[in-house]
Formats: sequence, C-alpha cells, structure tokens
Amino acid sequence: MQAPDTRRSIRLYVLCLCILAWLGGCAALTGQEPLRVAVAGVEPIPGEGLEMRFNVKLRIQNPNDAPIEYNGVSLELDLNGQSFASGVSDQSGTVPRFGETVIDVPLTVPAFSAVRQAFAFAGGVSSGNIPYEVRGRLAGGFAGGTRFTDHGKLSLPTGGT
Repeated sequence: MQAPDTRRSIRLYVLCLCILAWLGGCAALTGQEPLRVAVAGVEPIPGEGLEMRFNVKLRIQNPNDAPIEYNGVSLELDLNGQSFASGVSDQSGTVPRFGETVIDVPLTVPAFSAVRQAFAFAGGVSSGNIPYEVRGRLAGGFAGGTRFTDHGKLSLPTGGT
C-alpha cells in the first residue's frame, strides 16, 4: 500500500497534466483569422464639462467559419503614440460567420488629452500625417473575448485651395 504523501503527489501530478492538456487545447482553439475592424462613422454626442464625446461606429468583419458572439465592447484610441480616447458599451450581438456588423461605441476624450494633442499639432506635425492605433475587445465567448486592432495614419487637411 502507498503512503498518503505518495498518493497526494500522484494526484497533484495527474492534476497538473490535466491542466496542461486543457491549456494546450485552449491554445489550439484560437487559430482563427483576426477580425477586420474599420471606423464606419463618427458623430459628436453631448459631453460633461470640458470633455469631448463621440459615438464611433465600428464595422466588424468576421473572416472565420464560426460566428462570434459578444456581450460588451471596449475600445481605446491612441494618436501620435499617446492615449487619446476610450469607451465601453454593453451592447451584445453576433458577428456572423463570414459576415459583418456595425457596433456603436461612445468614446470619451478627456480634456487633458485634447489639450496635449492640440499642443502636439501646434508644435509641428511636419508631414500632416498623424499615426493612430485602435485597440478593442468584444467580450464574451469561451476565451473571454476576441481582441482586435487597427492602425494607420490620418491625413490632416492642407491649407491650399
């Protein structure tokens, strides 16, 4: 007969093997194509005090063979490599397989972020192109959600006629 400490060690070893196998299975499930995200529109909405608020319409495309269900959205926007705006929404729905949907997310621009960016622009954005990055997450599902990102450059209007 085995000693109690030996049985406990065997149980712990088997438990660790099961956890490792489960984590390996979870990693295999994430072999999906990333979501394609594009800003479809921006509309101003009322803010409080000195903050600015916008309703951002995101077009989410799902290039995968399975629908993606979500029950919340978070979004962050960086301009010139610095945090500019963020927002959340408790909207829920499904992005169909090989389909798309438009999601509304209210973004808040704190007053200090707007002032910081205004000074950066006044300090000379030489090329007229402002780098941006949008990061977000559709909450829900087995793995806790689906993350997405998009980046590029915004072109400022030129002063010429």
